[in-house]
Amino acid sequence: MKRAYYSNTIQGFLTENSNAILGQLSLNHTNRSLEDLQKNAWVSQIEILKEELKGINGSVYFEFAIPRMGKRVDNIIIVDDCIFVVEFKVGDESYGKHAETQVIDYTLDLRNFHEGSHYAKLIPVLISTKAKTNYVNLDEVVSLNQVAKCNKFGLSETIKKFIKDSNPKIEVDTWESSIYKPTPTIVEAAQALYKGHKVEEISRSDSGAINLTKTTDCLNKVIDNSKENRRKSICFVTGVPGAGKTLAGLNISNQRTSVDKDEHAVFLSGNGPLVEVLREALAIDKFMSSKDINKPITKENARRETKKLIQNIHQFRDEYLKDDGEPIEKVVVFDEAQRAWNKVQTSSFMKRKKGKEDFSMSEPEFLIDVMNRHTDWCSIVCLIGGGQEINTGEAGLEEWINAFMNNYSNWDIHYSNLITDSSNYIKTDTQKKWLQENANSQSELHLSVSVRSFRSEKLSSFVYELLELNSENAQKLYLETQKDFPIYVTRDFLKAKNWLRNKAKGSERTGLIASSGARRLRFLGVDVKNEISATNWFLNENTDVRSSNFLEDVATEFDIQGLEIDWSCLIWGANFHLNKGKWKHQNFRGSKWMNINQEINRDYLKNTYRVLLTRARQGMVIFIPEGSEIDHTRPSSFYDETYSYFKEIGIEEL
Repeated sequence: MKRAYYSNTIQGFLTENSNAILGQLSLNHTNRSLEDLQKNAWVSQIEILKEELKGINGSVYFEFAIPRMGKRVDNIIIVDDCIFVVEFKVGDESYGKHAETQVIDYTLDLRNFHEGSHYAKLIPVLISTKAKTNYVNLDEVVSLNQVAKCNKFGLSETIKKFIKDSNPKIEVDTWESSIYKPTPTIVEAAQALYKGHKVEEISRSDSGAINLTKTTDCLNKVIDNSKENRRKSICFVTGVPGAGKTLAGLNISNQRTSVDKDEHAVFLSGNGPLVEVLREALAIDKFMSSKDINKPITKENARRETKKLIQNIHQFRDEYLKDDGEPIEKVVVFDEAQRAWNKVQTSSFMKRKKGKEDFSMSEPEFLIDVMNRHTDWCSIVCLIGGGQEINTGEAGLEEWINAFMNNYSNWDIHYSNLITDSSNYIKTDTQKKWLQENANSQSELHLSVSVRSFRSEKLSSFVYELLELNSENAQKLYLETQKDFPIYVTRDFLKAKNWLRNKAKGSERTGLIASSGARRLRFLGVDVKNEISATNWFLNENTDVRSSNFLEDVATEFDIQGLEIDWSCLIWGANFHLNKGKWKHQNFRGSKWMNINQEINRDYLKNTYRVLLTRARQGMVIFIPEGSEIDHTRPSSFYDETYSYFKEIGIEEL
């Protein structure tokens, strides 16, 4: 795949006519609204590089694709063993902080996702053409803690500084043909899809994971068949934590809207923080992009537009409680459908909040009933995470199957074969048998490999074995993950925070996370009852005290499920700890701990820690507090055995 608009050897670039180079760049550039502005920038870049690269041997690339971010870096310059990632700010008189972060992000993208760049010496370079000369620590630049900065006269000197002690040269042909395995965050993916990028442009396509494109093709085939034959259908897309279910859902809703606007496809989620973060991220991106093309819109207008694509499932539900007509939506994607409420929870809510005394349906049944009002066709896509129900009244997949068994047998049902093979999804043999006899099993509807933690695809397996107390399996998987996905344990909170701060580069996000039931962490200044703003926590800059990166506000499982950060500190609570080789489940009420005896509530608590242990993309530290001799709610026994178990598995101490 050709990733650059223009590429050549440096010698070839120096001798080629500038207008011919500009012609190639213009021919490959698709965004016509930026054409004049971009052409002027290219003219300046060509002129500067032709002067600064004289006497240097290597290769040069213009507008090199950075798939994960759906963007392009101005230039890649390969000289000897160095890959220079160059961002131009033509006409700028200073080195902007945002530009520094941007070029480090581009460099990290190459290092993390481009095989040929994994172990190369990568040098981020920011050229502000009218700025003063700037001096930086070379080692800090190589470590990606700083950016090499120069004006339009300093690139040649900058390159020579980094190639003095040159190792074997990079094989350019091999580098160019290397596989790219981009793994965007869900926020980055939403932004790229909303801008018109295809899912295959921003997602992995290697054989290690079921291709998201195959899942999308399978869903589109079902939807098209429903439309053509005037049928109603539902697809259950399952997957391990971080496997890309939400990305698949966003992609299908975005695609169907593009195919036919009359279909009114929509992405629905009951996960309030996810909806808030995605909407705000898209709105900010649209707001900033509108300024770039000189067609500015207000943030409020940008927010209104993004609400059309992503909606809160409860608002959708409430709308059709008031209106018993046929919905305008033909294709509806329900994210985290396992969290929809069972009949008891829904009936209780309707009675308390909506004044409906006789409401007798579960949330899945009501949502299906709404779509069943269509007189011709419709399609539902349910994204299901096995073993991720974390709150009272969350029904899981079984409640959806019950609805079809009892009332909607005329629908076409499609599910992944794992649903009937794993107890994480369905526990009763009756439902499994009914599905096998009345529905269509399709392997493309299961995403089996986590791509959130791109550094280690085995993280979810490790977490499973850890929580199941299979120490031998957990130890083996830990050894396999530690190189690419570092996991540490510590009893020093300050050490944990400093580790996060030292690990994060560019716009990578760090954060403190803990169980909402870990109520006795207040002695640390960690209050899990303190309500955070998800948009502030996930999107705001490091200097904002509300930002995750400030390492002050803690996010719970309800804030972070469905989202992710790069580096996490999981603060382990006394509500879930080892006692004589078994997990002890507790709730804190009043001034003391109470045992959790109901099996379903014990499952919810274990799933809480499953969610928390799988939120990091690059690595995590688990902080286990010390006990107290003077606080009866924090005895050492609530912490020490859990700490010893982690050490027994082999988890290294920070």
